[in-house]
This record gives sequence, structure tokens and C-alpha cells, in this order.
Amino acid sequence: MSTTTSPKGAAGLRTDDSKPDTTHGPVARGIGGVAGWVDDRTGAGKPVGYLMKKVFPDHWSFMLGEIAMYSLVVLLLSGTFLTFWFVPSSGLVPYDGSYIPLRGVVMSEAYRSALDISFDVRGGLIIRQIHHWAALLFTVSIMVHMFRVFFTGAFRKPREINWVIGTLLSMLGIVEGFTGYSLPDDLLSGTGLRAAEGFMRSIPVIGSYVSFFVFGGAFPGERIIPRLFTVHVLLLPAIIVGLFIAHLLLVVVHKHTQYPGPGRTNDNVVGYPLMPVYTAKAGGFFFIVFGVIALMSALFTLNPIWMYGPYDPSPVTAGSQPDWYMGFADGALRLVPGFLEFTAWGYTFSFNVFLPAIMLIPVVYGLAGAYPFLEAWVTGDKREHHLLDRPRNAPTRTGLGVMALVFYGLLFIAAGNDIIAIRLGLSINDITYMLRLGIFVLPPLSFWVTRRICMSLQRRDRELVLHGRETGRIVRTAEGKFFEVHEALGEHERWRLVQHETLEPLQLRAAVDSNGVRRKGALMDRARAKVSSFYFSSRIPAVTPAELAAAHHDGAAHEALAATPASPEWDRQLHGGAEERAETDAYAPHAHEDGQVREDGHAREADPDAETTSTR
Repeated sequence: MSTTTSPKGAAGLRTDDSKPDTTHGPVARGIGGVAGWVDDRTGAGKPVGYLMKKVFPDHWSFMLGEIAMYSLVVLLLSGTFLTFWFVPSSGLVPYDGSYIPLRGVVMSEAYRSALDISFDVRGGLIIRQIHHWAALLFTVSIMVHMFRVFFTGAFRKPREINWVIGTLLSMLGIVEGFTGYSLPDDLLSGTGLRAAEGFMRSIPVIGSYVSFFVFGGAFPGERIIPRLFTVHVLLLPAIIVGLFIAHLLLVVVHKHTQYPGPGRTNDNVVGYPLMPVYTAKAGGFFFIVFGVIALMSALFTLNPIWMYGPYDPSPVTAGSQPDWYMGFADGALRLVPGFLEFTAWGYTFSFNVFLPAIMLIPVVYGLAGAYPFLEAWVTGDKREHHLLDRPRNAPTRTGLGVMALVFYGLLFIAAGNDIIAIRLGLSINDITYMLRLGIFVLPPLSFWVTRRICMSLQRRDRELVLHGRETGRIVRTAEGKFFEVHEALGEHERWRLVQHETLEPLQLRAAVDSNGVRRKGALMDRARAKVSSFYFSSRIPAVTPAELAAAHHDGAAHEALAATPASPEWDRQLHGGAEERAETDAYAPHAHEDGQVREDGHAREADPDAETTSTR
């Protein structure tokens, strides 16, 4: 019999456990030493540690902004490669490169260098294609990301500045794309520059001076290519990169928005820390984006400049169109009637060109940038918002967004009115007239239809919360009554449908004060009240706890419960979806979906890679 005794309790159960190895290898010690040396001299340890622990929520729609960022990285890398061989000069030289059909043709040095990149530089053509595809993806991802932000209300306080930065990035992306598209000096890009010169001339009074200043004299001149090159590779990229950095810094400062759900409040963020989880996911997603861009570049040819030949002002190329992001401006140019051009005071005013070609883009993006401030003024809401809206719960905002999309789509379709007429054998005039009519009819109609759909979806959510989900099972009670069994919603699903607040129109204050003197700003308050009524007059209130309790204790359900006391199968599945309200429901403290996070923001003990909650 052994006389050795073992410790009692939990400690005794772990006496034979192996101790973790806390020693570090030479590489880890070396990295730690370098990090300590840098921290001692820069104090970067604390902010870097804060950033590495920063929690970001996880949702597929947040990846849209990441696509734009990774496309920008691809643009910078591929653009740097192209600058090694591109010659930004309008000087004329004969072509003697590998593309036989153009040998001996006199062309600009810019066009010849673009051909050399495509045919004589190893890997040059695929890099050109990657650069072009990345530019298109950058532009479209920013636009789609902005619409996600708009429809979910992520632009509200404190993110108004970030929204303005996003609108500037989208607009600058269009300008940057046009400057790069014009650099090869082929026939198609030269036609676009010729159109741009005409747009500049349409500016009232000073148009010809602006054109001479930009082109360095009469069109086409020899200075426009070097100037476009400077703008394209130096000026605009510096501004875009600076705005992107500011955008990311504000995301860190404000903390990332998140979709509503159990355990998610305006005071915390439920997600993954930047290091190591989010960093690994983001790195992998970058290579996915890069791989998709490379695959598209290898399979689908964009802008085959060798087929167009060098630019010559004399030919008129039918069917020439710019890249898709300029389509809405091109469509507006085709729809504006010609009678807006007239002569007065010795000047020709071409508003039929000036309005769609020069004013449309800044006006559209200016209105988009101003919208957060307009909505805050209408609602009077000055609070911070870190939880996103479901689009259906903001029907007026959603309707305005769909109206803008329909307006944009009609202008985009109008950019191809000539192609549509040729392919379908229709009159181009009939197509133009119908699109002009549609511009005034379809956007308001789409707004009304969208708002009604959102309200219908809200009513459906309300009925679902109060009465549960229909199961199709009919039950007959001992008294001969029939009712359909409704399956009550789970707490997590119910919370998603009832967590939003219902805003009410602002109340109009009295126009005069107690002394009978007209109050300052009364006229503005009246306008504000009318716009607020337009926003919120048609609203469906969210289900309150009292309404939920009343629906779960209605008369029919109580009778059914009393009539079937020995039928546990139907207990809590009553007529009208009247599940007896549990002690912990959608309005009470609740757990996160995986049982990990409580409402107080504490997280259970878990591994470092698990989803966590942060109040930062």
C-alpha cells in the first residue's frame, strides 16, 4: 500500500499536466528586440497594440469597401510597372514595332509606347489589362459600397465626414479613369478628348479660355498628353491615397458599424480582433480579388488600342463610347433638348452641353455628399448611430435611393440609344423621346412603389412578431373548435424585427412667441416640419412589449390553453402564434447567438480567435 498522498480538489486533477513551453526561439526574440527598440524611440507600441486588438464585425456586405481598397492596391502596383515604359509625349514618330499592320504608320510617341508595352514588353499586355480591369472594379466597388452605406444609414453621426470622403473618392475615381483612358492617344481615346474639349467650350463666356489653358493652345496640341500623365500618375493618386488613409483612420476612430442583433448595441462591437483573425481573412481576400482581376484580364480583352490606330481628328468613329462610369453623363448629353442653345449679348450659350457634361457630375455628387446633413436636419436626430438600419425600416430613404438608381439607369441606357436603335430596328428619335418621358415619370414612380413595398414588409414583420409563423397544422379542440398552430419566433429572430425605433414627424412650434412677436426662423421651421412629415408620416411602429404580451395572452389562446391542459404537444403554440412569453424575451437581457456575449458587453472565456465584443 502506497503512502504517497495526492493533492485534493481541482488542483490535484492537473498535477500531471504538461507545462506549456514559454521559451521563444531566436527569431521571435529578435523580432521582439527590434519591436522594443522601435517602441523605445517612437512610442508606437501602445497605438499599434490598440490597433491590433481593434474589433471589426463580420458581414459579407462589409467586403465591398475592401474590394475597392484592394483594387486600389492593384492599380498602384500595375500602374507603377506601366510608367517604366510609357512615354507621355505627343511627338510624331514612325512605328517599327512587332504589330505588322501598323508598321510605318506615323503616330505619337505615347501611342507607340503603348503598343510596345502590349507587344514587346514581356508581360506588358497582361499588366495593361490588369490595370484597366482594376480601375473598373475600383469604380464600381466604391459605388456599390456607397449604396450599401446609404441604404443602411451608416452615414449618420459621427460618420458624415467619412461619407463626404467616399463621395469625393467616387468622383475622383471617375476623373482618374478618364485621364488614364485618354493617355494611349489612340483613335478612341482621342475622340473622347475631342468631346471633352467641346464640353469645356460650352462653359458660358470663359469656355474657349478654359480649353486653351488645358490643351495649351488649339486642339489637339502637343501638351495635353504630358499634362494628363502628370495628373494621372501624380496629382490624383496622391489625393485618392490620402483620402483613403483618412477614411480608414476615421473607421478606426469611430469604430465599425454593425447590423443589429442580440448583444449588439451602440456601445459595443461584436466581431473579431484585427490580429490575428481579421488580418488573416483580409490578406486572403486580397489575393482572391487580385486573382479574379488577373483571371478577367487573361480571358477578356479591354481597350484593344491596336485595332483603333493612332488618333486623327478627321475620322468620325461611329458607336464610340467611353468607359461605363461615364455612361450616365453621356446619356444625359443625348437626352437634353437642343433648344437650350441660344445666342445672347454676343455670346453663344450651349446649356444643352454645359448642363449634362460639365454640371451633372459635381451636382450629383454634391447632393449625395450633402444628404447626411439634410437627413439630420429633417429628423432633428443629433445622436451617434453605430447600429445599421434595415432598409425596410427607413422607407423614405430607401425610396430615394431606388429613385436615384432608376434615374442613373435611364441615363445609362440613353448613352446607347444609337446602338439600341440599330440593333432593334427602332427610331432613335422615338427612343430618345421615351427616355425623356421616363426621366420625369419612372424615378418618382419607383420612389412611391419602393416606399409602399418597405411599408408592406414592415407590416409583415409586425404580424410575424405578434402572431408567429404559420405552420399549416390545424388542431381541433375537445370542444370542437379549430385553429391553426403558429410557431412562435425565437428570441434572436424576434429581436431583429423589433429592435428599431419608430421616428415621428417633428412638431411645428408656434410662429409667434409669448409676446406676439414673430419668432425668427418660423418660415424655416415650417419647411422643416413639412419635409419631416413627408419622411415619417407613413410609418409602421415597431411592436412594443405591451403589444407582444397582449398578443400572447389573447382570448382565443387562453381558451385553447384551458381546453387542452393535458396536451403538452400544443403548449406554447397557440392560435395567433401566442407563445407564452418567456422570462427572457426580445426585450429583456439576452445572450449572443452562440452564447458568447451578454448584453453587459462581457464575453465568456474563449480562445483568442473567437468572436469577441469591444466597447471601443
